[in-house]
Amino acid sequence: MERLASFGNDPFDKPPCRGCSSYLTEPYVKCAECGPPPFLLCLQCFTRGFEYKKHQSDHTYEIMTSDFPVLDPNWTAQEEMSLLEAVMDCGFGNWQDVANQMCTKSKEECEKHYMKHFINNPLFASTLLNLKQAEEAQHSETAIPFHSADDPPRPTFDSLLSRDMAGYMPARADFVEEFDNYAEWDLRDIDFVEDDSDILHALKIAVVDIYHSRLKERQRRKKIIRDHGLINLRKFQILERRYPKEVQDLYETMRRFARILGPVEHDKFIESHALEFELRREIKRLQEYRAAGITNFCSARTYDHLKKSRDEERLKRTMLSEVLQYIQDSSACQQWLSRQADIDSGLTPTVPAPSTTGRRSAPPLNLTGLPGTEKLNEKEKELCQMVRLVPGAYLEYKAALVNECNKQGGLRLAQARALIKIDVNKTRKIYDFLIREGYITKA
Repeated sequence: MERLASFGNDPFDKPPCRGCSSYLTEPYVKCAECGPPPFLLCLQCFTRGFEYKKHQSDHTYEIMTSDFPVLDPNWTAQEEMSLLEAVMDCGFGNWQDVANQMCTKSKEECEKHYMKHFINNPLFASTLLNLKQAEEAQHSETAIPFHSADDPPRPTFDSLLSRDMAGYMPARADFVEEFDNYAEWDLRDIDFVEDDSDILHALKIAVVDIYHSRLKERQRRKKIIRDHGLINLRKFQILERRYPKEVQDLYETMRRFARILGPVEHDKFIESHALEFELRREIKRLQEYRAAGITNFCSARTYDHLKKSRDEERLKRTMLSEVLQYIQDSSACQQWLSRQADIDSGLTPTVPAPSTTGRRSAPPLNLTGLPGTEKLNEKEKELCQMVRLVPGAYLEYKAALVNECNKQGGLRLAQARALIKIDVNKTRKIYDFLIREGYITKA
């Protein structure tokens, strides 16, 4: 005999008898060989030997009842469930209403039993404490650069940052588009009925199992993203830049194996290769000293100083060879000298270096009669003439950059080049002009 809790006080909440379709009252009988769904019979139908489809009267059975104590000898399991349901309905502290709903216990008995077994029970308190400590121990050693306590970025929908975060919505702690986003469509028309054949029933169960496997794959991918801190991709990329270029390339190559290793093991793997790279570079430097006949670090410092001087002299000779190319053309030589003066003073060169192919720069674009010219101010007209850009295209590029800047609170040149698919030099001039005129701001 197996004793289980009932379905509630309301008889309409209980399942019907498969024989007479009346609502079951305890005790009732459950067939141990039929199901799912469970095959339930009232005592009257069971005594008559009711049989239906595969169910036979000689099947093993279980008697379902909740008339047994759980926490207190004077309280049955049914009364325990009724007390919890009454407290949920009436609210904690309304013991008179709880007693009225239960009908079998007084106000004082309800309050005393609930406070003793569900509030001040040391067994429950220690169990909850152990669960909390186990959960803290599980997450104490994980190397997650993005914690749930942090305030994650909250980008606007379909912005550049939102795409970098794979559509992650921090307010919902979920993604806009799940892995295998339309997996639920396979279940929308499935309905389990009693008249299904065995093959059809097995087919429906297989479809549900496939859907469960997809749900597990979603959770696996989310766990990888959470454990390795991939939600905030920009922050993850900043952490990568602490490594040399060679180690960054290794990091990018080995990222696909992060799903196999845990976050700590994967970081140790990368750190070990970064250390190996540093050791190899140091060994190469020492081998260079040995090949030059250097045997102590004092001589090595002198060697490094002289090597730096030789590199600077070699650079000067290269610059002199560039001057000799333009020595016959006074105008080209003057432009080259102006450019070098701007570079030495830390400014951006204003005069472009002459081309070695001898091609002349294109004349300014004539804006007369072009659509959209009337919408430009004088400075914008000069920009369009200089970069040879029609006014209509300039206005579209300007609107796109301004909108993205408003969404992100700032705009970088790399983001502008990703939005405007034109020549990078033209994009740079448009970007600098909009910043200089105050239409956008740097991120």
